[in-house]
Amino acid sequence: MTFKRKIYDKLLQWKNNDKGKCAILIEGARRVGKSTICEEFGKREYKSYLVIDFAIASNEVKDLFENKLTDLNTFFMLLSAYSGTSFYERDTLIIFDEVQRFPKARQAIKYLVKDGRYDYIETGSLISIKENIKDIVIPSEERKINMSPLDFEEFLWAKGEDKLLDYIKECFNDKKPLETILHNKAMLLFEEYMLVGGMPQSLSAYLDGNYDFKQSDIAKRMILDLYKDDIAKSKTSLKEKITRLYDNIPGNLSKHEKRVKLNSLDTTIRGSYEDSIFWLDDSKIANICYKTSDPNSSLALTKDDSYIKCYNSDTGLLISQSFSEKDVISSNIYKDLLTGNVSINEGMFFENIIAQMLKANGYDLYYYSKYNENKHRNDIEIDFIITNGSNANLKIYPIEVKSGTRYTYNSLKKFIDIFKDRIGESYIIHPRNLCYKENIICIPPYMTMCL
Repeated sequence: MTFKRKIYDKLLQWKNNDKGKCAILIEGARRVGKSTICEEFGKREYKSYLVIDFAIASNEVKDLFENKLTDLNTFFMLLSAYSGTSFYERDTLIIFDEVQRFPKARQAIKYLVKDGRYDYIETGSLISIKENIKDIVIPSEERKINMSPLDFEEFLWAKGEDKLLDYIKECFNDKKPLETILHNKAMLLFEEYMLVGGMPQSLSAYLDGNYDFKQSDIAKRMILDLYKDDIAKSKTSLKEKITRLYDNIPGNLSKHEKRVKLNSLDTTIRGSYEDSIFWLDDSKIANICYKTSDPNSSLALTKDDSYIKCYNSDTGLLISQSFSEKDVISSNIYKDLLTGNVSINEGMFFENIIAQMLKANGYDLYYYSKYNENKHRNDIEIDFIITNGSNANLKIYPIEVKSGTRYTYNSLKKFIDIFKDRIGESYIIHPRNLCYKENIICIPPYMTMCL
């Protein structure tokens, strides 16, 4: 099943504006749909297209990149013959799939783009890890774009809820609540999205299986196994720590503070854990949230590496990661999650999906906390902080995430008192409809896509 994806418009803009002057490298975790969107783009926008999957490419094809790049006429003639694909100048797309498996093909982009006859898209997972690029020259003729799991807007497209989507955006822009019946519908769809997640394989299994969460769960476990295999097959000496960190995401998020405290580790151990976190972040299978010590003009400049929060890049995967397959088969875990009848801390899933949605909107993730020496605990904790990205009038936007309908927000009020001159708007994300609390905008979680 093919889904409408936002990245398609970015590819179309690249094709029309760049006209072969650079290649596109699509980065993203495995199974987010990179290959599918590239093939769909090739079919619809070009007279012909060719996919070279370097996971299975023949030695004959690989040899072309080794020995024929100095004679591109022969290179293209043989490539056309081996693949059985006709090439048309300025109307053929060549896709290098899983290009990290054959780095010399990525290096060849420099010469192929300069030649100018055809367009090129590369896709890769774990592609920025040092082990995949240390022996090649990274081409400057390459522009990177990231592909994430389906976001909530894309999920609504897949469900045929375009009108509801437009209504949600209208209500957010006007800062007014949805009609109650439509709010309830939007919340149910949001919870459905949280359980299924944004991996196309999971969503396809769910829809094809007549909305059976267990079919989705099977697909998600296959993806989790694939990620573990990727880690196990990597060349890094840190694979055991990486596996432990990834497996511990549910455990860390279920704690009150949710943080991984790197500064509490031995110096040697800390360095290896920092590298492991970088590996997870760079592989796109986790979303890392950094503490900001002074939420001001540039969050990146005030990043505190000693404390991080580690989220799963897809909340559907996190849910399958949190329960055994036996639990899903023997009980009705997904129904219990929908009705709130589970003993596990559901707030961890709620916070994870907000992180996922903010990341999908292009934000880097930051949080803020302030330790009170007298009380021996954090006096202020703000889940996320984003900026408006304006150099002229930069403002910060604190976000508190509340999974229940009854809550306090003393931390947010203290934060506003301290940093009021820097703040544009303050948000609470909660399961209720849109409302205001003391000039704080309280929005339902499905509106996170509008931030």
